[in-house]
Amino acid sequence: MRKPHAFFGWTVLYATFVLAIFGWGVGFYGPPVFLHAVAQRTGWGVALVSGAVTLHFLCGTLVVANLPRLYGRFGVPAVTLSGAVLLALGANGWARAAEPWQLYAAALFSGMGWVALGAAAVNALISPWFVRRRPAALGMAYNGASVGGIVFSPLWVYLIGEAGFAQAALWVGIAMVGVIAALSLKVFAVTPQQLGQAPDGAAPEARAAAPAPSPPPVPDLWRDRSFLTLAAGMALGLFAQIGLIAHLLSLLAPLLGAQTAGLAMGLATASAIAGRTLVGWLMPAGADRRKVACLAYGIQICGSLVLMLAAEHAWAVWLGVLLFGSGIGNATSLPPLIAQTEFARDDAQRVVPLIVALSQGAYAFAPALFGILRALSERAGHPLLWFLAAAACLQAAAIASFALGRVTPARPGARPARP
Repeated sequence: MRKPHAFFGWTVLYATFVLAIFGWGVGFYGPPVFLHAVAQRTGWGVALVSGAVTLHFLCGTLVVANLPRLYGRFGVPAVTLSGAVLLALGANGWARAAEPWQLYAAALFSGMGWVALGAAAVNALISPWFVRRRPAALGMAYNGASVGGIVFSPLWVYLIGEAGFAQAALWVGIAMVGVIAALSLKVFAVTPQQLGQAPDGAAPEARAAAPAPSPPPVPDLWRDRSFLTLAAGMALGLFAQIGLIAHLLSLLAPLLGAQTAGLAMGLATASAIAGRTLVGWLMPAGADRRKVACLAYGIQICGSLVLMLAAEHAWAVWLGVLLFGSGIGNATSLPPLIAQTEFARDDAQRVVPLIVALSQGAYAFAPALFGILRALSERAGHPLLWFLAAAACLQAAAIASFALGRVTPARPGARPARP
């Protein structure tokens, strides 16, 4: 009798975790470090280099919105590996740009490449292998994004300081392409059908059971309230989050010192991992995931309000960072989970890349706009108050958007949640 294969989904999960480490470590946490390194090396103004960071995130929206088509035409392994190659070329372009146009060309490459290793890609890689355990599996895979920040933010600074930006980009690029090539060929090329396995490692008899009912297809997503409120909620929440994170270190440094402020940012990342993991493992299969998202943003609002007291009370820094950080990971992982309960499978495969693309296009401008708000707040003599109040208002708007989608009449045949 042929011995059955061990459930390969766990291997895919571990591989996707590693992919997320590189994707976010190079493509998301890298550009803020690149900005400083390029400005130091070239003497170009921060505004000019910041424009390349915005372009990096904006151009990625075009690719991520079309990921399902790219997967269908070229296959998941080829698209994933191509993304790693483009990201590596882009990072090396940032390091070697001698003219502004070269820097912006490098941003096009890095922006198009990193989204193939980003949030929509993680969801696409995990979804075929997990259904009932998908919240926990996605939570674990997305934790690679936070680990990428923990590992690569100091690693980039160290390598650039020791060997120079060009050499650092070369080493990281070669390592990333090598690892992603191996994972693409050995892991991401395998499908459940090839191994005769069911999602979650279900037994053969469970496979034969009738499938759970699925929501009906949506003819026009742009007229569908579930889609519009989900996209708006994710975009508003991430806009507030990215804008605040981009400036938080420099806001806390005068209060705590640069080194201690760095520790506070580390606490935010650790809190993000804990928050995402707890939601993934503790959220019931039939839970209203919009309610969970509203709760996560409510806790973040509490964090923003507590941080307003940071100038007078040291404890407020740590408590505020802890509360705010708890929702950082869930802002990325919960919207895809909501999409998979509210839309038919084929629709969900379109919805997830679209909401990620729209959110990325929005938060690309967040650091700049929050920077303007910060300057105005500092002139008014309250650098933290209005800055954090704006973040809290955006988070409240995200809650309202998620709630609005929840209370609208369901489409005929739709159901509130599926495991």
